[in-house]
Amino acid sequence: MCASTVLLMALVPAGGHIVTTTDCYRKTRIFIETFLPKMVSLYFTESPTNPLFRCVDIKLVSELCHKYGALVCIDGTFATPLNQKALALGADLVLHSATKFIAGHNDVIVGCISGSEKLVTTIRTLHHVLGGVLNPNAAYLIIRGMKTLHLRVQQQNLTAMKMAEVLEARPKVKRVYYPGLASHPEHHIAKKQMTGFGGVVSFEVDGDLHRTIKFVDALQIPYIAPSFGGCESIVDQPAIMSYWDLTQAERVAYGIKDNLVRFSFGVEDFEDVKADVLQALDSI
Repeated sequence: MCASTVLLMALVPAGGHIVTTTDCYRKTRIFIETFLPKMVSLYFTESPTNPLFRCVDIKLVSELCHKYGALVCIDGTFATPLNQKALALGADLVLHSATKFIAGHNDVIVGCISGSEKLVTTIRTLHHVLGGVLNPNAAYLIIRGMKTLHLRVQQQNLTAMKMAEVLEARPKVKRVYYPGLASHPEHHIAKKQMTGFGGVVSFEVDGDLHRTIKFVDALQIPYIAPSFGGCESIVDQPAIMSYWDLTQAERVAYGIKDNLVRFSFGVEDFEDVKADVLQALDSI
């Protein structure tokens, strides 16, 4: 969040505008809605988004925004730097929660920004004023994690793709959100700009809030936590975690249904993960 907020505050002039997507990391949305009405000339979005994995045509959006003098920043955390090259597609800046896939071991909290020297220097100047500096040990852990990034992401891409197909075929799953599936509304965009579709899948269990809780509790392999991208599988029910303080109607307005599950697949054996998910589904 330090990387996100510093980027936005450094690059958005008073009286400007910001364009973003409804589906995005909740704390980023809160900052944009609460603190930024007095600033901004920037298009800011995730692609894929969190937690419904909507995909933005980065090349098209960049061409449109540049035509009107607006900067384009893409949060590529879900995609990873391996699966999507947003700068090459025309974006001015790429933001990552390096806490997730880049570090990959659930033991460090860090954000990173990539872009031109001119833009990054502007952001870095404000960053030095506001703080949020990464400590040396955290920097070391990031470097360590990056050494295996390509191996981890390759495995997570494969597992997530196969599990998305498995889940889509199960009668106790109402809907699966994953850009690698032909059923995804932006599958054609994802195929064009991504080389892999990431290690996280969201899906709706056929049931209410409590039946979904029962499914999550029946899982044996994943940790229950609001994170993703690590070596261990992690499962999250947004309605009672990231969005717990909102009413059901408010959650639905953001596309967060009571039966939504976000599953980050780690590097465990695929057959083990598949068996665990299926037994949990069978238990409800």
